[in-house]
Amino acid sequence: MNNTEQKRIVVMLSILARGKSKQYLEMLNSKNIKYHLQSVGFGTAPSEMMDIFGLGSNDKDIIFSLAPVDDVSALAAELTKNIDSSARYGGLAVILSLSSINRLTSEIIYRANRDADNAKKGVKTAKMKNELKHNLIAISVNQGYTDEVMKIAKQFGATGGTVIRARLAGSQNLEQFDDNEDDSISVEKEIITILAPANICKQIMEEVNSKYGLNSEARGTICSVPVEKAFKI
Repeated sequence: MNNTEQKRIVVMLSILARGKSKQYLEMLNSKNIKYHLQSVGFGTAPSEMMDIFGLGSNDKDIIFSLAPVDDVSALAAELTKNIDSSARYGGLAVILSLSSINRLTSEIIYRANRDADNAKKGVKTAKMKNELKHNLIAISVNQGYTDEVMKIAKQFGATGGTVIRARLAGSQNLEQFDDNEDDSISVEKEIITILAPANICKQIMEEVNSKYGLNSEARGTICSVPVEKAFKI
């Protein structure tokens, strides 16, 4: 792995059972993954599906971590050694590429990890193979439309998603573009994240946009990003 690849910063999105975040963050910090943003959400998978995958309750802790790719790669390799093991933290982690990041942030994250782990100097880590078999779809809709959106996603093969409650910032700037005078833009939103195979991603997005896009009462906005790797945690 060359120096440029080692310094590449990636995002690891971790969705785990509510209450597991403290234990999980301690583990991440011990693996030199130290920069995190935390939120909460809830899962959309039915309870029987959660039981099959050993993912526990629908209440979720959501953690966004930034770290050098070699540290994330080492963690992913360690956690996926035994694919038959139960999910210790009751969830899923996905690794996403960054198209860019401000240089100072990147240097701080990289140097902090290297300074905290001098013992690893000279130790080679395997380069993480980009699988790119899945996309992470993010759909923002007015509150109350999550079930309808998930019905569409499941019709095309998605098994579940995670919902984050949010508020629309700057809505007053968007209302001037709203043609419907009787229905102002709602600031209360739900962000539905769905990990889906790449071959069904386009179908899900097109169908959701057709029924729950910006021209509908749901006022949905939809995007997706390729996932480098996904694994159970």
